Amino acid sequence: MTTAAQTIEATTPEPSATAPVRRPGPPPRPRPLAVLVATGTSTAALLLLVALGTVLHHPLLIPPLAASMALVAASPDLPLSQPRSVIGGQLLSALTGFAVVAVAGPGLWSAAVAGGLALGAMMLARAPHSPAAATAVIVALGSPPFWTFTGLLTASCVLLVAAGRLMARATRRTYPVYWF
Repeated sequence: MTTAAQTIEATTPEPSATAPVRRPGPPPRPRPLAVLVATGTSTAALLLLVALGTVLHHPLLIPPLAASMALVAASPDLPLSQPRSVIGGQLLSALTGFAVVAVAGPGLWSAAVAGGLALGAMMLARAPHSPAAATAVIVALGSPPFWTFTGLLTASCVLLVAAGRLMARATRRTYPVYWF
């Protein structure tokens, strides 16, 4: 009598000793035009944030937004690059930072907690965006004015998504893959 385990063993092929193990490698080298367009779009969008910040007398360019733009420009197909993640992830992370500050006050310990909790909030909302965890840290460290910071952050994120959209139209690509 044959048992189920013996049947599985008999039908499972033996690994070949001669077959090479495929390990993932780096992504393929991008076409020069793709590099030029992504770099130009990213630089233009970040310069626009600086220009608008100068006019408004508020800094709009914060490090997490540079990382967000890099994702949108270089990897527009990734879930991390979609508007839901860029805008939603950044706002959720800022709100997480403000909540931590409300409970524990600003500081390094609060910043560490805010950065970690931001990840959970983004995952639950299905809006993962790794640069946004740094936004929670910035909020918990500096405790900026709530309405000013969230309003300018929202406008900045919309601008980054719009830049990605313009880049996609210029290169005949699809961005975003989905909105929300």
